[in-house]
Amino acid sequence: MTQRSSTPFALGLLVALLSAASFGSSGTFGAALLATGWSPGAIVTARITGGALLMLLPALYALRGRWYLLRRNARTVVFYGLLAVAGCQLAYFSAVQHLSVGVALLLEYLAPVLLVGWMWARHGRRPTALTLGGVLAALVGLGLVLDVTSGARIAPAGLFFGLLSAIGLMSYFLLSADGEDALPPIAYAGFGLAVGAVTLVVSGLVGVLPMTANAADVVLAGWQAPWWVAIVELAVVAAAAAYALGVASVRMLGVTLSSFVGLSEVLFAVIFAWVLVGQALAPVQVLGGLAILLGVILVKVGESRLVTAAAGAQPAELVPDAPAAPAGAPLEDGLGKATTVH
Repeated sequence: MTQRSSTPFALGLLVALLSAASFGSSGTFGAALLATGWSPGAIVTARITGGALLMLLPALYALRGRWYLLRRNARTVVFYGLLAVAGCQLAYFSAVQHLSVGVALLLEYLAPVLLVGWMWARHGRRPTALTLGGVLAALVGLGLVLDVTSGARIAPAGLFFGLLSAIGLMSYFLLSADGEDALPPIAYAGFGLAVGAVTLVVSGLVGVLPMTANAADVVLAGWQAPWWVAIVELAVVAAAAAYALGVASVRMLGVTLSSFVGLSEVLFAVIFAWVLVGQALAPVQVLGGLAILLGVILVKVGESRLVTAAAGAQPAELVPDAPAAPAGAPLEDGLGKATTVH
């Protein structure tokens, strides 16, 4: 049984932030391709398919012949690929056809709030006042970073797809949680990306996901580069590294906390846009980033108090980490990740 004390919080936080930063890089490099005429569907399909191909050998090596692990986790991996990878992407891009990007992202990033509700409804794990305060602070900060009031466009169909993308993102965290005989993070992410890639390719072939691509150069930080430079970054960093680190961070921090740290993806996307294409950070966005940070801190303290209360008289080092035993405790539960390309 995995013990929460076996992984230092600082290490788990670092891995989660690296995952968020990797996901956040997709916005700037994807936008560079969009400017040349690529469709969002073609970008995300190239990103996920490239990531799946890159992860194939590392995933096989991580198994090292332990095929029984893949057989035991096959259903979870399929759901991860369908819901957390492909489903979330398809729902998000469907949402932005009817909503402004800021509103679509805000809806998608309701996932941490849905997770808090899931833990309460599924396990009777009532959130503390600090956790609820963290939820509120994080949502306010997210709204400030995204500047959702600027040119907001809302339609019922967009709200529907936006909420579907939030469910997809929630499944990303729940399905990444550890369990008995779980696949190693690299193998889990690799096979999940493969399922997502096949789903996206089929969606493109049947016309659900419009595909348009070309070989025009992209512009990054004033530098004209071949189109494949952006695709390589999206596949290596924003897909392979992002998903593998994401699975690992959920298993280190637990479902709820890792989902709130994941909100920093939006802030990283803004920072990448600032560094690479000169889109300056507005003071309100900096304030929003601080609010997200405050939210994460409050959720961390609130979750720690829940763990302490659940442990009762047990020594802290014996408290099981919820992702390692999702069926046995009210601590945590485990059943793409979304892109910030816009």
